[in-house]
Amino acid sequence: METYPEIREAVARLCAAFPGEYWRRLDRDMAYPKAFVDTLTEAGWLSVLIPEEYGGSGLPLSAAAAVLEEMQRAGCNGGACHAQMYTMGTLLRHGSTEQKQQYLPRIASGELRLQAFGVTEPTSGTDTGALRTTARRDGEFYVVNGQKIWTSRAQHSDLMLLLARTTPLTAGMKKTDGLSVLLVDMRDAVGNGLTIRPIRTMMNHATTEVFFDGLRVPAGNIIGEEGRGFRYILSGMNAERILIAAECVGDAKWFIDKAVAYAKDRNVFGRPIGQNQGVQFPIARAYANMRAAELMVREALALYEAGANPGAEANMAKMLAADASFEAANVAIQTFGGFGFAEEYDVERKFRETRLYQVAPISTNLILSYLAEHVLGLPRSY
Repeated sequence: METYPEIREAVARLCAAFPGEYWRRLDRDMAYPKAFVDTLTEAGWLSVLIPEEYGGSGLPLSAAAAVLEEMQRAGCNGGACHAQMYTMGTLLRHGSTEQKQQYLPRIASGELRLQAFGVTEPTSGTDTGALRTTARRDGEFYVVNGQKIWTSRAQHSDLMLLLARTTPLTAGMKKTDGLSVLLVDMRDAVGNGLTIRPIRTMMNHATTEVFFDGLRVPAGNIIGEEGRGFRYILSGMNAERILIAAECVGDAKWFIDKAVAYAKDRNVFGRPIGQNQGVQFPIARAYANMRAAELMVREALALYEAGANPGAEANMAKMLAADASFEAANVAIQTFGGFGFAEEYDVERKFRETRLYQVAPISTNLILSYLAEHVLGLPRSY
């Protein structure tokens, strides 16, 4: 599989212009890294998956994974913009020709930002079929009412992919039927039925809750067929898991590099602490687990790009990479000792950021449930 060394080198050079001090300053104010995202957009890195005919690079998912991995390895935070990578698939695979012509060139150029993904709700969590946000057809519009939560980057996005119920649940109907995907133009929506409320979190992730109160969305903004939205979202979740896994591998590499460098330079009792096996072994184990996760990411990418259904591999890649990055984060803090908690070394910031992926976009326990049922054939647990 192509490893894209040229892309990795170019992304690393770009990220060098955004050192730790840039991220620490934003972190203190919980501010959005607009300069970073603008630079990525101008360089074309956020449009690698958009076909060339629409102004993108037309590269496969493995190229997007390389971009995101290198961002994290450089100590940056791809969570500020990664959704544009994985939400793109819904529009690319299921959007109409007119929708692609209308939106994709403007997304590729940076004129429009597609960062917001409205799926999760306070009462449903990952039980997507139980969502309550509705979109009722009224002539040439859908009228949307409800609420979404953990809608990251909503304040910094021009467009939102929204999953809402267009057909009420009836007896004998599958919970995941009757859901539709709408492309919401947030520039018109805010103040006209859409309200955004920021949520402060332990990491700077620009996440929000959004409220819909009679928001009117043109009927032409529906993606694909009415009632089949859950399938469209589900088809993009493998890409989402693989890309998040690539980010986690990048995080793990950053932590390991930091720990190794510090263990070589830090002298206690007249010798570098890296000479002690009690320091060496945890770093070495974190490295081995990172490499194992990296190989699972590559397998998932190979299957995805071959047109197979890598559900198990994508989930395992996400779980193993999240575990590897969090293990490496713990090892880095332990290696740095008290300095690991000091803001100036960036370890504590990255520790908080990578902790998220034990929970989002899907928790480790749900991945284990998926593997138990769909791979091992055990009885369904939920």
